[in-house]
Amino acid sequence: MVIWVILIILLVVFMVALLGYARVTVQRRTSAEGIEDPSAAQAYNRISQWPQFKLLRRMIVGEMRKYHPEGIIVDVGCGPGYLVAVIAKSFPHLHIIGVDIADEMVQLASKNQSSLGFGEQVEFRQGDVQALPFDNNAVDFVVSTFSLHHWSEPSASMKEIYRVLKPGGQFLIFDLRRDARRFFYWLLGFAQTFVVPAPIRSVNEPTGSARSSYTPVEAEAFLSDIPLQQYRIKPGTAWMFIWGQKD
Repeated sequence: MVIWVILIILLVVFMVALLGYARVTVQRRTSAEGIEDPSAAQAYNRISQWPQFKLLRRMIVGEMRKYHPEGIIVDVGCGPGYLVAVIAKSFPHLHIIGVDIADEMVQLASKNQSSLGFGEQVEFRQGDVQALPFDNNAVDFVVSTFSLHHWSEPSASMKEIYRVLKPGGQFLIFDLRRDARRFFYWLLGFAQTFVVPAPIRSVNEPTGSARSSYTPVEAEAFLSDIPLQQYRIKPGTAWMFIWGQKD
């Protein structure tokens, strides 16, 4: 009897794993671009300090190291500024500017960094990815995380990033991919129902971010009309890195 119970459990686990490993095919649904509601901003600030997000930031900085950033680096969609802090610690020779469309996030980021002693190495500005607050050929490296899926016009946004980069400048974008494995959507649904704070859940997050994200094929399409020296898309189970260098 015990053997049959074990076999049934193993079969159920196998079927769940098999079904969950398939990639999801869903139509893209747009999401809100910025977090202006103070309660949502504070909730996002709290969950950004959870261990899994700290691990993600370390992974992103590890990917950045491969491209040896120099000079001025801009974090587009910086949110509460925790990635900016990790970059500043990891690359003390860089000047880092965090940019976010939501004034509430810019204020939070400035407050979060005020006690860390980065001084003039770090600053924050309000700005839209389609109208970045920089001159042409002004920055050396642009990084953006969990922001791409909010961009309603990714091609125009990429052209704007290209505009502000110096010749030879680089960008690195990290985001979810909509065609993630099905089990990842199950995890997001569980987190949204039982884990994330109510202000985040009320705006259909984090599932909304996954459903509004782009696929690697779509990313390739909106990079193809920019005169980049080179670019590459590095897909993962539920996310992707997009790297490029200005001609």
